Amino acid sequence: MTKVTTFDPTRYLESEEEIAAYLEVAAEEAAELNDSNILLRAIENAAKAKGMMTVAKEAGVSRESLYKSLAKDAKPRFETIAKVLQALGVQMTFTPARKA
Repeated sequence: MTKVTTFDPTRYLESEEEIAAYLEVAAEEAAELNDSNILLRAIENAAKAKGMMTVAKEAGVSRESLYKSLAKDAKPRFETIAKVLQALGVQMTFTPARKA
């Protein structure tokens, strides 16, 4: 019998470069599908990979607040996301939208 395990992206996010690449792909998919939860899940995975307590401390929020901000269907403030991204060692960049 073949054993199948659930894919866990947090196991592969070991550097800021890997986190940045992962979030970039998630942001593109979120924009393409008009689903902000995709990006929010990716940010949550990156925070879990780095350690929620570490990210919360570096972002200047409580661990509980971080979990609530990154919960499914949460609507976190931009300021909170910006602090979390900084704690993850990444920054947002923008490019012109692709035209269909």
